[in-house]
Formats: sequence, structure tokens, C-alpha cells
Amino acid sequence: MTLDAPRAADASSSAAHLQGLVANVERAILGKREAITLAVVGLVAEGHVLLEDVPGTGKTTLARALARSVDLSFRRLQFTADMLPSDVLGLSTHDSVSGGFTFHPGPIFSHVVLADELNRTPPRTQSALLEAMNARHVSVEGETRELPHPFLVIATQNPLEFEGTYPLPESQLDRFLLRLRLGYPGPNVERAILRSQLSAHPIDELRPVLDRAQLQAAILAAREVRVEDPLVDYLLAIVEATRRTGGLLLGASTRGALGLQRAAQALALIEGRDYCVPDDVKRLAVPVLGHRVVPAERGALDLAPGADAGEALVADLVEAVPVPA
Repeated sequence: MTLDAPRAADASSSAAHLQGLVANVERAILGKREAITLAVVGLVAEGHVLLEDVPGTGKTTLARALARSVDLSFRRLQFTADMLPSDVLGLSTHDSVSGGFTFHPGPIFSHVVLADELNRTPPRTQSALLEAMNARHVSVEGETRELPHPFLVIATQNPLEFEGTYPLPESQLDRFLLRLRLGYPGPNVERAILRSQLSAHPIDELRPVLDRAQLQAAILAAREVRVEDPLVDYLLAIVEATRRTGGLLLGASTRGALGLQRAAQALALIEGRDYCVPDDVKRLAVPVLGHRVVPAERGALDLAPGADAGEALVADLVEAVPVPA
């Protein structure tokens, strides 16, 4: 009993810190508490977050507000059609005095990297992020270089229908723990946004509410959140359903199953629990798995304008899988 007491205290303290983080980010981006909470899930679960929506809905604001609310190094990369991998990773230059080469780290060597409009850059430059996101190190000119810890990529992208965009390959999409959509705010929220930005943007007033040690403690506390066997079976049943349905050419990967479990642990901690419940898995299944599956035929689905076929099919499968008692 004595051994468990400090661990419970740490979990409770981490939950309070994370709830404060969500509230702080919400000061800069109104009416999007669910998206903010799930972005924090990505941070705590040590995953990466893809924000996809039409321009002007707050994707970059959410990423910047999250980065400013945590006392970590932050760099923003504005991806363009002419960006090269060396612009992301860095490069070596010749030193005429020593006769050797000096490596100049690129912006990827930061705790939080905002990859803005990632799908506006060609696939070769997109792939420069792949090793970093997966292994948390990069290979530059034959040498492996470790990245800071924690390391989080928050990428934004516009829908593929927009001119000048390149689709992210499945291997790149699978490296993102969550894909989130913000959508347009409701009339009352949009009015509040206009009123709050008459003279300045609220993001300018944000200060860190979480330091690196507190974030590390929260990451460790999330790993200790219990996931009982029936819940693991439920999670795997959802993943297996994506592989069996005729509506999908490609189901969720094992990486997706692991990601869903890690995300559920992080969400439970944010909600103040040291155990996961089925609702955690249900709430996260679409943002964690929706971008990892490939629909067989979008045209055969009755979708609302702007809806994603993969997300719609995963949502249907979640409703069909029996929830454990």
C-alpha cells in the first residue's frame, strides 16, 4: 500500500497539470476543447499529431498555443514546394580554418516542431521527417544524431482538393498518432473570437504552465495507467474489424493498435483516472485509426460534404463491435 501511494500522488498531480494545460490552450482557441484535449493526448502519449482542415480554422493557432504552453524548445517550419530535406535536417559546411566540416542542426532538433502545411512540399522532403518521427533520431551524411526528448511533431495540412498539395504516403500517415479536424466554429463562438481579437491575439499572452520535468512525469504516469485484459480484447476487436471489412483495402496496423492503447492511457490520465474504460477507446478510435485505413470505394459511401471515408467506416465499425461489460 505504501509503495502505491507516491505513484497515485504523481498521477493526481500530473492530471491536474494536464487539465491546466488544456485550459491554457483554450484561452487562445475558443470552442475546440475536444481537439485541444486530443492534441495533449498526443503530447503525453509521445505520438505526433496531424491537423487537417481548410485554411483559417485555427490549425496553426492550436499548434502554436500548445507549444507556448509547455516550456520546451519550439521551431516552426513553413513547408513550401521548393523546400529541401537539408532545410529540415540541417547540413555540414566546410570550415576553412580547421579544414574539417561543421554540422549545423536544422529546425528538426527541437522539442516541438510545427510542420506547417506539410502536404505543400514534395514527397522527398516529406520523407525527411519519417525517420525522425519514427525513431527520434536522424541520419545526416552517414551519421546518426539523436533528437531532443520529448519530441513532438505537430503537422498541419490542407485537404487534398486544394491546389498545390501532395498526398502524404500511407507510411508517413501511419507515423501520426492522431489526425484531428477543427471545423468552423459555431456563430456564438465565432462572435467571441472576433471580440477577443479586437486589439491583439490571445496567444500573445500565453505563458508556459508546464515545464519539462512536469511533462516527463505525466508521460511516465500515463504509462502506468491500467488497461485490463477485456479492454485490450475490445481494442483488438476494433482493429481486427478494420482488416476484415470489405469496405477497406487496408486495415489498421499493429502500430495503430499500440497507438490506440497509448492514447487511451493518456486520455484516462487527463480525465483524472489511473485506469482505462471502453469509452476512452471509442472516443479515440476514429482520430487514431481513421487516417491509417484505405477505403475500397469512396463513391459507394453516402458521405456528407468534406467527410472522410476512412473515418466514417471506422466509426461504423466501432458501433458494431460489442462493448465489454
